[in-house]
Amino acid sequence: MTSRWRGLRCGGAEGVRTIALLVGPPSIVHNAVSTVKTLAHVVSHGPHCLDGVAAAVAVARYQAGRADVETRFASNSEVDAVLRGLAPAPGRDHELWITDISWREPETDAHLTRLARAGVRIYWVDHHRSALERFRAGQVNVPFADLVVSEEYAASRLVYDYLARRLEAEGRSEPRFTALGRLIEMADDNDRWLHRVPGSRELAGVVRVLGAEAYDDLLAIDAQLTYTPRMAAARDRVAAEIARSLAVASASRVERRVGDVTLVAAVCDGHPSEVADAWRKERRNAVFALYDAKSLSVSLRRSPDCEVDLSRLASALGGGGHAAAAGAELPELRTALAEALAARVGERLP
Repeated sequence: MTSRWRGLRCGGAEGVRTIALLVGPPSIVHNAVSTVKTLAHVVSHGPHCLDGVAAAVAVARYQAGRADVETRFASNSEVDAVLRGLAPAPGRDHELWITDISWREPETDAHLTRLARAGVRIYWVDHHRSALERFRAGQVNVPFADLVVSEEYAASRLVYDYLARRLEAEGRSEPRFTALGRLIEMADDNDRWLHRVPGSRELAGVVRVLGAEAYDDLLAIDAQLTYTPRMAAARDRVAAEIARSLAVASASRVERRVGDVTLVAAVCDGHPSEVADAWRKERRNAVFALYDAKSLSVSLRRSPDCEVDLSRLASALGGGGHAAAAGAELPELRTALAEALAARVGERLP
């Protein structure tokens, strides 16, 4: 893949630097921590997101022989707490790589600034429009060692291209990093909803099913992306899960007109992108809002002819994403569901 950069960049003579941070429960450490090497903390979107997981794998393979790596995954609602929970121990060299995710709270900016002043080199790479707009508006105030914020590619591709340039500048060869080319191509294709690369949607489904286990398998996978037995079993489960989720969504589907837009809302049981994809040609100028009972979050998608910017809609709901695909947590929906359940059951109590 060639390296082409558009959007916002920051860096000195060595060029743009990208870092992927993985947040969430519990940390996955892919090698033994030594007392000599740099410790690279990675916090990324996941663990059910192919783009976020692939970005983390790219950072880990780049660091081979250079640093020990601790990888964490987080959702958009978790990332602020995860980042503020990082407290690197003194007496060792630390890096922090944050990728495919951004934070929203000023307290997180302040904490990251304290880490940077303590000597932690912080790198941030993101491709979500909401993050780009916040950065342009001066709402991200952290002294990064380097950053890449661009909508040109998915985060995994931005990370991979940047680290490839960095390897070249360092005069260092890392064949296992280079072998990730096909994985990165698939992650970029799926995350940007291009679906031009055979197998990209299937691989994304496998990652959604496996969660954190997918990181372990992709960290060790070969250049041909030969599925592990665990990945193959997950692939076989995906088709049945999509069929069930589509049935649940169809049974709960409601529609309403909001101006010129048809809003289609439903509850699904995982795989919201596939449910929306099955419906997106049925309605013109439509927005699909799917509450995923598995992830307990809302996914927003749109029909091919719809021009609603879903990243702005998601941002207004406390989330983020892209123009054609975005999402938000909306935890208050869980309380509303519990209240509706209590009212319904209460009506039948003796």
